Amino acid sequence: MKKYFLLLFAGISFSSLQAQETTPDDAIRLAVDNLTGTARFRSMSGAFGSLGGDLSAINVNPAGSIFFNNNFATITGSVYNAKNISRYFGTSTNDNDNTLDINQIGAVFIFKESGNSKSGWNKIAIGINYENTNNLNNSVFSAGTNPYNSIGNYFVNIAQGIPTGVLTDLNFYELNFYEQQAYLGYDTYIFEPYINTPNNTSYFTNIPTGGNYYHENQVLTTGYNGKLTGNFSAAYKDKIFIGGSLNYHFVNIDKIFSVYESNNNPVYDTGSTISEILFENRLWTVGNGFSFNLGAIVKPIESVRVGFAYESPTWFRLTDELQQGVSTRSLNNQDGNEFPFSYKNSVVYLPYNIQTPGKWTGSLSYIFGKKGLISADVSTKNYSALRFKPKNDPGFTGLNNFMNNALDNAIEVRIGAEYRIKQVSLRAGYRFEESPYKVDQAFGDLTGYSGGIGYNFGESRIDLAYAYDHRNRNQVLISSGMTDPARISRYNNTITFSYSVNF
Repeated sequence: MKKYFLLLFAGISFSSLQAQETTPDDAIRLAVDNLTGTARFRSMSGAFGSLGGDLSAINVNPAGSIFFNNNFATITGSVYNAKNISRYFGTSTNDNDNTLDINQIGAVFIFKESGNSKSGWNKIAIGINYENTNNLNNSVFSAGTNPYNSIGNYFVNIAQGIPTGVLTDLNFYELNFYEQQAYLGYDTYIFEPYINTPNNTSYFTNIPTGGNYYHENQVLTTGYNGKLTGNFSAAYKDKIFIGGSLNYHFVNIDKIFSVYESNNNPVYDTGSTISEILFENRLWTVGNGFSFNLGAIVKPIESVRVGFAYESPTWFRLTDELQQGVSTRSLNNQDGNEFPFSYKNSVVYLPYNIQTPGKWTGSLSYIFGKKGLISADVSTKNYSALRFKPKNDPGFTGLNNFMNNALDNAIEVRIGAEYRIKQVSLRAGYRFEESPYKVDQAFGDLTGYSGGIGYNFGESRIDLAYAYDHRNRNQVLISSGMTDPARISRYNNTITFSYSVNF
């Protein structure tokens, strides 16, 4: 028995052929909101659309910065724990990831009109805030025996229709994406041509067809999606409050994902030679984006606040860089050639754009004097408006059509409460978010709970929060040819600490 090893670090053209490696989940990951921010904000599950008075509240309704009485600054750190339980053909595995992060820092500056303002505009606020809106550090491991499909189907399915002469082309980088993927399988003997001529376009698999393929899938993700916000708000006669924000987004994601397969099936013919396959990928995504927020809060009576806010789409411009590797083990002593290691250098490809959907939020809160408050937000976001751009790029047409048909309008509900006992504040919250999909099997609903405590020293304040949420989703091991998914149950536990000061 001889082991064949082929390590191919292959560049992919992400202009016209990008859709092969880009999936709807890549866009949804940037479009779905996460509960981040200060400890007070998290402890009440983000129900701050009509409350304001918190640095993270301006992400929901930018008019909220006007409710600070003095110049105010907050810095926040969080400990994240993500637990993933994967179920794949009856086998359950789990993985944990822990991260410590300074996830928020910002300040608001208050300017009050001296005396009686004839115009009625008696107060303005200018704020700047940075938040790590999505900590992407995550680890998912899936394992089990697939009774039906081999990962080799991915390579042999892509190869059908591609001439064999193309797959023997030594200039790998002149091949298009599909030809590159077929080359990975051809040069590691995953499949063979029916007729060994340059014009042959049909292939058969070298993998035994008896089923019962043991699979392992490892996905390791690191990175973040951050947002820097510039905010302005103003008060009219202490009854009407308006605000707006401009947001600059940062994206930096490093994703390593691999699929391993082995089988103990008998050799059905002399061509069935492959007993093990390892397919490894590493994808870097970097870029930036822009969005804006508009909002208003009305105080019809002293104890009631009503809020309404709009968050624009985020226009991301991203660049991907990909490395790929394939290794196989054969059942006989067939000879082969290794791919030259000069191709191991990564390549950065043409940028592309993602436009996320806009979001509308309505809010209502009731304040019990100095004793406490209760608040609720309801938001709606139409995920079917997600788009990869340019729209006329043939690589994006199928993705955009799929998202338009499969994704739906999703409702999010956030409820929070706070009760004060002298300098101590006790807080709790609840959050529910519908799946972006019409059928939520692919990406389920989210349910979350939170709680916290704060202590006010007068000129400064400390806050502590705990937040929990849970969501189920499907994760395919490979993008085509074998789409049997693992079912992932993700449980997030976050502890957040904030220090705030008047200045």
